[in-house]
Amino acid sequence: MNDTLTDPVVAPASPGVANPLAEQVYQKLKSDIFSFRLFPGDRFSESGIAHHYGVSRTPMRDGLFRLQREGYLEVGFRRGWKVAQINFDQLDQLYDLRIVLEAAAVERLATGGDRSHAVLEALKATWCVPPALRECDPVAMFGMDEDFHRQLVAATSNAEMLRVHNEVTERIRIVRRLDFLKPHRTDATYDEHATMLHLIERGRLTEANILLRAHVTQSKLEVRKITLSMLAEARDSKLPFVS
Repeated sequence: MNDTLTDPVVAPASPGVANPLAEQVYQKLKSDIFSFRLFPGDRFSESGIAHHYGVSRTPMRDGLFRLQREGYLEVGFRRGWKVAQINFDQLDQLYDLRIVLEAAAVERLATGGDRSHAVLEALKATWCVPPALRECDPVAMFGMDEDFHRQLVAATSNAEMLRVHNEVTERIRIVRRLDFLKPHRTDATYDEHATMLHLIERGRLTEANILLRAHVTQSKLEVRKITLSMLAEARDSKLPFVS
């Protein structure tokens, strides 16, 4: 497959303008990157991807350059597009930022009155359950875990904290879901979430924050164990336009 560009690389003039087709290309490509159908280092041409998705050049390029700005793709003059390698040092920093945000959220949740009580009760209904009722599907667990941590921050009613936390969650999602391919991580997540909720409910803030930090740090360490061979095993399939 020819993966060279036929003209110089020029970013779209109005990247902030909404374009439904560009949004579709963006979302589909991001999904393919996160599921490793597009693997770190894979190369492809604009013509190949436009043909595959059945879109014209303009919305296709808008979507591509948006992913480039977010760090998921790289592009070079007459070299086509390439899926960026995973930056594990950057992921470490994002996990550290998660800890700061969520620790602050736990402190507020512990003194939040009726609203906090309602949040805790809703979370306990999901996480304080016997083993027989626990979710075992890795994909479902990944979504549930994201939601648990998001709800902690959302309970602060601080829109800026939640916005930053959502951005961090989005950036680490590419590897975070792999954490739940290991059965013992699912059991540990249930146990630690349940314990954390009970500690917050009882006002044992110091212990709750120690557990939170250990919980997120362990997830970060598990991510550090991920190798390219493990990523390859998680790859669903190779897309036809990849060289």
